[in-house]
Amino acid sequence: MRVGRETAGRKGAGVTVVSGLPLDAAELVALAKEWKRSLGTGGTVRADGGIELAGEHRDKLMADLERRGYRPKRAGG
Repeated sequence: MRVGRETAGRKGAGVTVVSGLPLDAAELVALAKEWKRSLGTGGTVRADGGIELAGEHRDKLMADLERRGYRPKRAGG
């Protein structure tokens, strides 16, 4: 699973993207909702199974994923 940042097609506004999570659709929605509430930001579950959150949250999300027992990789710069 990868945790990265994208700005393409968003007029320079960055979003944090988590992809490759081994969860079904309902679990992805629940996880996205939990992250949005805890980070105080907006976001969505993408059609390809990734989670998008507005803003720069890579460090916090990587720490949370590690706490949950996953081994995320940081994507991009």
